[in-house]
Amino acid sequence: MFIFQQEHMDIAKRVNEIRKFEVKDIVKRLKVISCEDVKIKNFPEKTPKAVFNPALKIEKDSLILYGRICIGYYTYTSSIIELRVTFDELYSSDKKIYEGDIIIFPSNNFDFWGVEDPRYSVIKDKEFITYCGRTVNYFQTHIRVERTLPVCAVKTDEGWRKVAVFRMPEGIREFVVSDKNAFLFYGEELMLFHRLHLLDEKFYLNICKIPSDILYHTEFHELKVGRTLITLEPAEFEKKIGWCTPPIKVNDHDEYLVLLHGVDKDLTVYRVFAALINSKGHFTAVTPYYIMEPKELYEIYGDRPYVVFPCGAQIYDGKLYIAYGGADSVIGIGELDLQTLLDVLYDNRI
Repeated sequence: MFIFQQEHMDIAKRVNEIRKFEVKDIVKRLKVISCEDVKIKNFPEKTPKAVFNPALKIEKDSLILYGRICIGYYTYTSSIIELRVTFDELYSSDKKIYEGDIIIFPSNNFDFWGVEDPRYSVIKDKEFITYCGRTVNYFQTHIRVERTLPVCAVKTDEGWRKVAVFRMPEGIREFVVSDKNAFLFYGEELMLFHRLHLLDEKFYLNICKIPSDILYHTEFHELKVGRTLITLEPAEFEKKIGWCTPPIKVNDHDEYLVLLHGVDKDLTVYRVFAALINSKGHFTAVTPYYIMEPKELYEIYGDRPYVVFPCGAQIYDGKLYIAYGGADSVIGIGELDLQTLLDVLYDNRI
């Protein structure tokens, strides 16, 4: 069931009144990791064809990256590899080979053709990765619906275990081309943030409440998404928008920072803007311009040109660290001063 709630519609209208087709790139680029910098420890082919679109967590003196890798480009089928980058390495120009294991890979009907674009969340002291699964239908030309669906995995003592796939109810799912950009968030209650692409060729940002018992499931199951709220549509200058990074709490007013992407109608460039939300998932502030766009060669030229695509962001020592994909080919890590970004957001309240 799709819900156009008046309160969300009013907020969405205000968001897109504030947003302009302008860019002030305030993200300092720190490091690039290419496929040649990565060695896979638990697979015969040790060097991937590409590594990009990583989730991120910070652990002591290191950034843990959950990167999307492609072994071969014939079907572009992806898995997730775990890599560790220390802060010393982050600020060093020395070359290094980063070794890691594939931790999540295609294994069922809902991710048969790929495990893509992971997002990392910690909820009730449990670690989750929600990713975009390319379903078994992905290359079936006569089937256009449910080509991708959100799938969730939880970290256990034995490794990452898939526990749920999220699907719209019957009667609606036949209109869903794909469901992407998903992650879990616990505000007032447990919610799934996701982005629907429907047969009307429109893209909608959505949030929905989901049962909290998913936090304790140990076996894989199908979870039907019920009442899903449409929270935002593309601005007039955009072809589509999507969620980038899971919310991070930033102040004592119960507000959380999220990054989003927008794709313009002309060159279909992927750019990044930021927003604040509250514990209900309502937007409370937004940057009036994009804060990041492709400008380095590795962001402009690659398998999908003109893309900066963050999947992870964390705060550490007053800075926001952003892990992103450059042109669907490399991992980039950037930083910006958190207070500088918050000042922009506080000046653009909704």
